[in-house]
Amino acid sequence: MKIVIIDDERLAREELRTLLSDLPELEVIGEAANVTQALKLLPRLQPDLIFLDIEMPGRTGFDLLEALPPPHPQVVFVTAYDAFALRAFEVNALDYLMKPVHPQRLAQAVARVRGQLARPEEPVPPPADLSTPLKEDDRVYVRDGERSWFIPVRTLHLLEAEGNYTRLHFGTETALLYRTLNSMEARLPAALFLRANRSQLVNISHLDKVEPWFSNSLKAKLRGGPEIEFSRRQAQLFRDRLSL
Repeated sequence: MKIVIIDDERLAREELRTLLSDLPELEVIGEAANVTQALKLLPRLQPDLIFLDIEMPGRTGFDLLEALPPPHPQVVFVTAYDAFALRAFEVNALDYLMKPVHPQRLAQAVARVRGQLARPEEPVPPPADLSTPLKEDDRVYVRDGERSWFIPVRTLHLLEAEGNYTRLHFGTETALLYRTLNSMEARLPAALFLRANRSQLVNISHLDKVEPWFSNSLKAKLRGGPEIEFSRRQAQLFRDRLSL
């Protein structure tokens, strides 16, 4: 697999080249420090894959993809910012790596590109099944109407049932998904999320204060959020699970 690295930071290019040298059957055939250099280099070298930074002086990685004549190589973005993830997948990037790049994530990205190059007539593999369990460090795509976000699972602090829908609370935002609270609970990491009552699921890492309430229930305050009540049964589960 022939690779070109495009990044305005020399040390970032060197680090990525070093990591790629540990993976078999890869050859870095060129580097570019900006979009102008890349536009001259890529048509001549015709790489299979480019590792592309987004924010560079003058023009961005997205500007490069718009200006690059076909055929286009496969693209893996490598950036220090997560704010561009949604747009990256809109332009059919195969992966989105955060700096500093972890060797295991890099290997996964290369494996994904290999699979795509081996089956060029097939579409990009569909996203994971909605029943796939999530981990605390996973990021999820959330869409509500015309608004969308790409957020870490751990930033969800409260989920509330609204009939067959679930309202997600994260940061200062909310989003309504057509999924039941039960299905959301089954997918989210049990070590982090606990059912407070029939209609609320809470991220226990966001709890600020918990105090006894009526009939052996508990009243809890979320950091920067509302107060919620743990039912008597769920309050006992909370005590059993989290008491010293």
